[in-house]
Amino acid sequence: MDKKEDKMREFCGVYGIYSFESDALSKMIYFGLFALQHRGQESAGIAVSDDKRIKMHKGMGLCAVVFNEKILNSLRGHIACGHVRYSTTGSSSIKNAQPIVIDSQFGEIALAHNGNLVNSHEIRKELKAKGHVLRTTTDSEVLAVLIKSSGERTIEKAVISACKKAKGAFSLVIMTKDKLIGVRDSNGIRPLCLGKTKDTYVLSSETTGLDVIGAEFIRNVDNGEIVIVDKEGVKSVTYEHNARKALCAFEFIYLARPDSVLDGRCVSEARSIMGKFLAKENKVDADIIIGVPDSGIAAAIGYSQESKIPYAEGLIKNRYIGRTFIQPTQAIRDLGVKLKLNPIRDIVRGKKIVVIDDSIVRGTTSRQIVRILRDAGAREIHMRISSPPIIYPCYYGIDTPDRNELIAATTSIEGIRKFLEVDSLNYLSVDDLVKSINIPKDSLCLACLNGDYCVPLPENKKKDV
Repeated sequence: MDKKEDKMREFCGVYGIYSFESDALSKMIYFGLFALQHRGQESAGIAVSDDKRIKMHKGMGLCAVVFNEKILNSLRGHIACGHVRYSTTGSSSIKNAQPIVIDSQFGEIALAHNGNLVNSHEIRKELKAKGHVLRTTTDSEVLAVLIKSSGERTIEKAVISACKKAKGAFSLVIMTKDKLIGVRDSNGIRPLCLGKTKDTYVLSSETTGLDVIGAEFIRNVDNGEIVIVDKEGVKSVTYEHNARKALCAFEFIYLARPDSVLDGRCVSEARSIMGKFLAKENKVDADIIIGVPDSGIAAAIGYSQESKIPYAEGLIKNRYIGRTFIQPTQAIRDLGVKLKLNPIRDIVRGKKIVVIDDSIVRGTTSRQIVRILRDAGAREIHMRISSPPIIYPCYYGIDTPDRNELIAATTSIEGIRKFLEVDSLNYLSVDDLVKSINIPKDSLCLACLNGDYCVPLPENKKKDV
């Protein structure tokens, strides 16, 4: 996999089901993971419990590659948890695929994790010093071993103990032989919601995972909350009462599916309003508005509605390309953009166009898109970005480069405009981003935009900021 991809990369998706009647959950959880596939395409896994033992299957690649009818039919149990992964910490290999299953004093535990810990290195050293063997390079195994080594007498107390030691971002789905547990970190940086069908409870990173199986949304798991589902029903424990809530703003900008609802806010609607604010902030004389698929489209439509400039589908995305794991030369990387995006020449030729994209990270992909549109005959290209400049790295579960590789951290907006070879360039302001999301500013994590890290960074990470 090419770690130089020019995007804020997806991280992971987690999913869990507890059924009071059925032991055929594997297809339901498969569909749920399919709905979360945008959050990770490196690996996928499903674990199930039949009240006696946990059985699991996981592999590298998309859900459709990892699972087939025979495998799904072999995974029978009335509790299930699943995971789709994009590696932010830990290499891309089968040993790091999830769920992670370990033995403990509570029996087997399966754990699926979305997010990153900022103190995993310190915890890992402590665990190794106590004689624990860690077989992967993931934060997720650190959390699992913290639970195993807690010394507590119940799984609930063991999870609380682990959560209090772990610092950073984590939404977890944990399964024992007879319980399903959902956990959200004390700041609620990563999303997690709870839903229900007639005879099942469902945990999912996004509401799209509920929609696909016809589950009714009940509520979001709160920051600092643990939700436990067992034969008695659902109960909740709050392990942290005073932490500031800080949902990742980039969920709305790029990461979440547009049809998801996060903390009561429709993602597509938020993106559309981002586009409207862009149009108000940065007027331009143009013939058409186009969006960079997929996350730029809603903002482009909003920009068009506000500016009264027609929206047109000027770029087509190849939806069958998937991730390219072998990209040995820069020439192949450059070709990758052309494989993913192709202009409709008759629409852009001779036109003054406004291109709406969700973000600029290194700038290399944006520059290639501009060149593709120039080659297709665009007369003027004005780029508008529906997020503020990204000037700080993320340590909470998004794969961002070092700060010196973030173009907005080292280059002025005019310098970026020249690098991209566009006629004009403007970004959304932080204030208008917050207005678009319609969640209070102090309840959002904006660290990659303003350097305000809601979880204090250890000294070894501060030097990178």
